[in-house]
Amino acid sequence: MPGALDGQLALVTGASRGIGAAIAEALAREGAHVVLTARTGSALEEVEERIHEVGGSATIAPLDLTDGDSIARLGAAISGRWEALDLLVLNAAMLGSLAPVQAVESKEFNRVMTLNLLAQQAMIATFDAMLRKSKRSRVLALTSSVGRHPRAYWGAYGASKAALETLLLSYAEENRNFPSPKVAIVDPGATATKMRASAFPGEDPTTVKPASAVAEAVMEMLRTGFETGHRLEVRG
Repeated sequence: MPGALDGQLALVTGASRGIGAAIAEALAREGAHVVLTARTGSALEEVEERIHEVGGSATIAPLDLTDGDSIARLGAAISGRWEALDLLVLNAAMLGSLAPVQAVESKEFNRVMTLNLLAQQAMIATFDAMLRKSKRSRVLALTSSVGRHPRAYWGAYGASKAALETLLLSYAEENRNFPSPKVAIVDPGATATKMRASAFPGEDPTTVKPASAVAEAVMEMLRTGFETGHRLEVRG
């Protein structure tokens, strides 16, 4: 049976593990060709292999989104092979250290903001033209509840996610009267990922949902459609 995304091109950042890998694999099962990006090439190869094992198709692009002109080079490579981009999933992020605001180390704070915010804007700027060439492109950005509800010691990460949400929702408003791209914010909630294990080292990962549950919620949103500026909160 044809998938819901047959013939479409998707680009997923932070796709080597966790939520990014789960979303990438779900997209491939629905027929999309998925470009996988992350820093670790070997981990990307494992995700690519799993996609191929179930009859899907994928291309890996190992890179560090904060490294110089890496995003520009990625854009040139993808636009040189495909005309349009149907789905951009902005998942790559870093937690940084959990600390009081006055104790946040400036260099680390800069790294958090560079990846979680500045690189996301650079991705949109680089792929905007390709997104507009798709008849119904979509941009999804992964966020966190701390972007809306500040929590002690989470100031740096929370600030980066609050800024990301403002950036993406502004992009949504700028394109509200156009057929594409449509923009959605995805708050995955408590999910068993490596990042969450770093934040809650004593937590039993079996007590929170797996990344595959987030991927399925995202797929359901894509199947049913959404208005630009939509916020998906995945609970359970």
